[in-house]
Amino acid sequence: MTTPPPHLLGLFAGLLLSGSLVFSSAPLTRAWMKVADLKSISVTGSARRNVLSNLVSWRGTMTLKELSLLQAQSTLHANTDTLLTFCKANKVTSATLQPILITRLSGQINQGWRTHTTHMGFRLSRTEIIRSANIDTVLAIDATTGNLVQEGIKFTAAQPEFIWTTAGEAKVVMLTDAIRDSKEGALQIASQGNRTVSRLKSARMGAFQITPLFSTQNAWDCINTGSWEKTVTAVIHANFALN
Repeated sequence: MTTPPPHLLGLFAGLLLSGSLVFSSAPLTRAWMKVADLKSISVTGSARRNVLSNLVSWRGTMTLKELSLLQAQSTLHANTDTLLTFCKANKVTSATLQPILITRLSGQINQGWRTHTTHMGFRLSRTEIIRSANIDTVLAIDATTGNLVQEGIKFTAAQPEFIWTTAGEAKVVMLTDAIRDSKEGALQIASQGNRTVSRLKSARMGAFQITPLFSTQNAWDCINTGSWEKTVTAVIHANFALN
């Protein structure tokens, strides 16, 4: 079989390329042609901003076990005094102490073919909650709870929860921005069909998310409390009449 000359190969390639471009642009052309026939157009808009949490909620729990309830209560009260002194030394005076939880412990003892239930003591626990706008101070406490352990207190701290308290007010503003964004999209699409946007016919709120900064998380009405820095996103689905 004879191979075509190089210049003919180039010619064939050019024809194929131009044909593919015509083919690929055809669906887009049809899409813009449809705009000319529509009475309205639906567009999704969004608004996004990065924010810093302005409140932190932190909790830690003391636990202990003693054979005697009286001894357990005495030890827990002493541990509570140590905890409050620790908080005061770290410039926190807004700690809230939850009620003491008491659990009676029992166990099974086998004696030959018989099993007896025996008293094993009491477990007491108490949770302290701190809510503060001074996030740096609370984080400093969270980082130094090991000092309590060194004093013989069994203390477990939960992960701090970072809260953005102005989310409700910002939501209204951001939804307005999202509608403005959707209208800009509608204007761009309508212009391709030589149409103009006349009015907003309807709008439906989509997801409102508070996620960690730069997160790719995608969930409906997600409210993140695990990060100090957050990204807030509001989505709106709008329908516009066309002229």
